Parts: sequence; C-alpha cells; structure tokens
Amino acid sequence: MTPDRIVEFAEDLTRVAAAGGGAKALAAHLSEVAGVGVLVEDAEWRHVATAGKGSLPATARGLTNGRAHTVPIAAGSNALGFLSIFPGDAGEELAPLVRLAAAAIALELARETDGGRSRRRTFWERLIGGAYHELSSAREDANARGITLAAQYVCVALEAEAAPEEDHAALLAELRALAAETFRSGEADAGIIERGVTLVVLVPAAREVDAENAKTAAVLLPKSAAKRKSNLRIAGGVSAATSALEAQRALESAQAALAIARRIFGAGRVAAYDELGAYPLLYSGAGADSLRQFAQGVLAPLRAYDEKHQTELERTLALYFATGQNVKTTASELNVHRHTVFYRLRQINDISGRSLESAHDQLTLRLAIAIDALHTQH
Repeated sequence: MTPDRIVEFAEDLTRVAAAGGGAKALAAHLSEVAGVGVLVEDAEWRHVATAGKGSLPATARGLTNGRAHTVPIAAGSNALGFLSIFPGDAGEELAPLVRLAAAAIALELARETDGGRSRRRTFWERLIGGAYHELSSAREDANARGITLAAQYVCVALEAEAAPEEDHAALLAELRALAAETFRSGEADAGIIERGVTLVVLVPAAREVDAENAKTAAVLLPKSAAKRKSNLRIAGGVSAATSALEAQRALESAQAALAIARRIFGAGRVAAYDELGAYPLLYSGAGADSLRQFAQGVLAPLRAYDEKHQTELERTLALYFATGQNVKTTASELNVHRHTVFYRLRQINDISGRSLESAHDQLTLRLAIAIDALHTQH
C-alpha cells in the first residue's frame, strides 16, 4: 500500500468524522475501502458498531488473529475499546488503515465519553417516551446525534432470567451483545436501551418482510442462546411494526407480550403480541371498541373465504362452539353430513391460522365469536 493511498485514507476519515458520522460511519468507511468486516467494541467488549457484509461474531474477545485482527482503540493512556477486522489474516497488509481508523474512532469514543453516547441514548429514550410529534423533527434530532432513523420499528423487550446467585449485570451484557448481533441493520440504526432489568430493542422495519424477520429472530433468541451453549435464559415480547412516532405504543405492546408469555407459557419464551390472540385483551382490560376490532380481525379470514367461495365456515364454527363441540349436532343444525363438518373444521384451522386443538387458539376463536354476537347487528 503506497504512502499516497494511506494519506488519502486518512483524509477520507477526517471528512467522515467532520460530517458527524461517528464510529459507525468510520467503521463503514474502513470496511468499504478494505473489503473486510469491521467490529467496534468498547473497553468492556460491548458492541459499538459493525460494518461489512457477512456474519460477524457478537464479540472479538478471545478470538485469535487467525479469525480476527484486533487493535486497541485508545486516546493517550485512556483505553476506549477495540477495533477488529475479519478475516484476521488481512490484518498485516491492512495494518496502516486499521491503525488510522482506530485513531479516528478513538476521537469519537472520547467525545462519547463526554456525552456523545449519552446523547444517542437520550434520543431513543425520548422516542419511546413519545416526545416527538412529527417524524421530520425526530429525524432531524436523530441525524444530529449520528443516528439514521427508520420510518417504522418493531419493538422487542427482553429480560435475562437469572437465579439470585447469578451476576445479573453480566447476563444483561451478554443479552445486549446477542441482541446487537441478531438485530444488525444496514439501512437504519437499531436502538438498544437498558431500562432496569429490561433490554429494549427498536429494530428497523421499513418493509413487511423486515418486520417478519425481526419477529422471527426475536422468537428464536432462546434457541440461539442455547446453540451457543450459553447459560442465558431469555424471556421477551415483540410488538407489531409501528411508525417511529408510535414507539411508545410499541414498547407497551412488547412489555405486555413479555408479561403474558411469562404467565401463560412459563420461563424461556419470547412471544409476539399479535400472535397471543385474546390474552392481550384480557391483560389490558380492553374497551368495547378494542373488543370489536379484535373480533373483526380474528374472523376476517373466515369471512373473506366465505364471501369468495359461498361457504359457511364462520357459521359452522359458531354452531360447533354453541353445541359444545358436538360434530353430530352441528351437522344436524347445518343439515350436512358430519364428514362435511370435520372438513370445514380443518379448513377453519388452515384459513384462520389457529388450531382448534390448541386451548390458547380456541380461547381466541371462542372469544371472537362471543364478542361478535354481542356487539354486531346481523
């Protein structure tokens, strides 16, 4: 690598820093120029920023140079963190660029020590506290703090279930590292905030597929921890995708899903709010409007199918419950063969996405039928 190229890289880093990009943008520039994966961690090996394509480990701590090339990030005698590149065998060739990037990032982390990181954390706290009333003002404030704000987010509330003798702080740090790795996003920043024993993650979800991927990744977190042979036991809740301005409502949904999952399913479960059926209504003491919306949402797939195919799935389900799940009596009321009722029940399972064999799903369907009967004029 020529001296001119090294000087040019240093000048580029200066421009990136002057533009207010912060550690994340500096890491991204190193990744782009060098064609490597980049991981920035603080002095306690906690996640700060990542850049580059491909899968990166949650931490470079303990990895050898064959797997990662790691250099310290320091300002004078003040150790601020670590910069690692992947693959590690590229470290010798790229050593000048890595050292320059580490020096530039050190300046950013030194500023954060004086309040930069606190400023970013304050933004996320303000967002989930409902402080912004216009997306433009939220985005402007985010940009000023080096944050790229997405239009929509999925909120994930996580807790590490710990025995009294376990180190809660260490478990929370491990949970944070796992969440940072799991919910990395290249298009916008994820917000990770510790609120007491709860880790709140705001995952960018600009598209429906992003929201589904975030939900799936969150629900699988307990299995992900188990595969690592970690002692981390995770409980959690996941909201539906909402506007960034509705982050407060998303947090409330995620926290409700966390509480419901613990009480209904026990330990070690992450549950999605929109898949808990009737339980959120019962948990929150919903009013009449929320009850009607719930019933309409649950029964909508059956009604759409009935309208399109001129069938009677919704009526069959209502009669099936009204007769105490007696297939013979239901068939008689409908004036059809009992095999037809069995077939329709299988259709109801498939179309509604809920199983009549599941006590939880059956509660949801029963409640929807009952609410509809009480609140809808046919």
